[in-house]
Amino acid sequence: MLTPQQLKHHVYQLAEQIGERNVYHPDALRAAQDYIALTWHQQGYTVTEQEYRAHGINCKNLEINHRGTQKPQEIILVGAHYDSVIGAPGANDNGSGVAALLELSRLCKTSNPVRTVRFVAFVNEEPPFFFTDLQGSRVYARAARQRNDEIRLMIALETIGYYRTEANTQRYPPLFRFFYPNRADFISLVSNLRSRKAMLALAKAFRRTSDFPLEHLATFEFVPGVSWSDHLSFWAHGYKALMVTDTAFYRYPYYHTPEDTPDKLDYASLAQVTEGLHKAITQLAHTQRL
Repeated sequence: MLTPQQLKHHVYQLAEQIGERNVYHPDALRAAQDYIALTWHQQGYTVTEQEYRAHGINCKNLEINHRGTQKPQEIILVGAHYDSVIGAPGANDNGSGVAALLELSRLCKTSNPVRTVRFVAFVNEEPPFFFTDLQGSRVYARAARQRNDEIRLMIALETIGYYRTEANTQRYPPLFRFFYPNRADFISLVSNLRSRKAMLALAKAFRRTSDFPLEHLATFEFVPGVSWSDHLSFWAHGYKALMVTDTAFYRYPYYHTPEDTPDKLDYASLAQVTEGLHKAITQLAHTQRL
């Protein structure tokens, strides 16, 4: 069972109790690491740390695995970055993604998937590390490729907590507005063209068990916003990957500002999205082909 309050608790811990968390606030960054690791330990997982230095600070990606029963070498990876941009407490970006990550791992504990479901909390997604070799997910994906990890699909949870039902609350890149809703009341799956088939499989699985509005898009990586999260690191290393997002700056007026605070989020909708993702990911983890 999942309640909006459980998600709200995580967001408030990250964005209000801890606050801005990045290498310029290393104590807060470590507090976020500790909170995620403690939560996973309490859920019964063994946490693996991938540590590296960035700007003189020891930084960590955190990983747990729910091992598959028949094809454990095949992996569905669900990830979210836990750092926040300079000057922002990061409630939606990306406290919402981390909250969903922590609840998805808890919900997953009751299942016996065919393939392994891996959960990773990434550090250093935000500038100045984005698009660099010090981005946490870039460090992780590079190591995964060197290990020959069989990641069938990577799912990046990125800014997923803001929804509006009023008309004209949703914006898009040029021309996209002719094909998608003008109300900011949906969750979106975004992939590159190579990952389109896997993205459609997740969309189909989500719609099979959830009536929460869902839109999806497979397009070119150069479209503004399409590659702006940790899924890009996995594309760069040849993996199929997609982003789950509320579309961030295309709808969220507090994106990358000090006003990105926990009171701005719609926790009831976030709970519906998280429930839908749990059921969809469970389906993909049980299917014989992906």
